[in-house]
Amino acid sequence: MASKLIQKTLQLQREFSKLVITKNHLPKKIMSICGVDVSYSEKKAFCSAVIIEKNTMDIVESVRVSETIIAPYIPGLFMLRESRVILKALKKLKSKFDVLLIDGNGRLHPRLCGLASFIGIKIDKPTIGVAKKLLCGKILQDNMIEYDDQVLGYVMEHQKKKIYVSIGHKINLKRGSQIVEDLILEEKWYPEPLRLADLDSKLFRKGKTQKFLN
Repeated sequence: MASKLIQKTLQLQREFSKLVITKNHLPKKIMSICGVDVSYSEKKAFCSAVIIEKNTMDIVESVRVSETIIAPYIPGLFMLRESRVILKALKKLKSKFDVLLIDGNGRLHPRLCGLASFIGIKIDKPTIGVAKKLLCGKILQDNMIEYDDQVLGYVMEHQKKKIYVSIGHKINLKRGSQIVEDLILEEKWYPEPLRLADLDSKLFRKGKTQKFLN
């Protein structure tokens, strides 16, 4: 059964990779940005989605969703493990957002469709993948990341920590990278919507009701 599910997911990634839009479909003025992240216990996934106002970095809304884990951790198959709980969290949000940031890869993926691309297609919104580890490809001198003779990502470094940015959906790499760069506060290394979602998902996992401790 597990093998069949994995094969089905691999095929779905290949099919969805053809649906990814790599041109900008952004509003003229970006007002709000959402970040979503998932933390885990042994048997449960704890997801937090946080919307911030782009200019002030103030929190507009945050939601939490948890569910039982249905798939193991397999590199390149985050879609199988995280997409259900992420989609549930995004559906729970009452406020609108212009761009979504996801802790994971988009086009920078062996099948050109990581979690960020899959979620972007499912919700039909501009989406950016921001990964903490390099899943595939080689870093070029200009910090671009090449895989299979295509430039699919961009690496940036703050506070001696690297993140790997790639197109999720309905955005190009240059614009996506600039948005991520603009969201990294001084003395931080991670874009603010994802930093807050990461913090909150961990607090949620620990059973704490207080949110966004630094």
